[in-house]
Amino acid sequence: MARPFPLNPKHPERLCWGCDLYCAAEQLKCGNGSGRTLHPVETQGEDWYLAWGLEPDPERPSHVKR
Repeated sequence: MARPFPLNPKHPERLCWGCDLYCAAEQLKCGNGSGRTLHPVETQGEDWYLAWGLEPDPERPSHVKR
């Protein structure tokens, strides 16, 4: 099962959001050869999940329902 994905993390710039590892920005473990993947809130704003057709998880309102 994939890890819960936060809607609006406090410091999204500190992590890479490209896979389920959620590595620190300077310690990328996936080895995909690229830089840090931005969280959607950094590029699309706080309501990014609405454009993607996602909903907050009723059990964890600060995370996306998968």
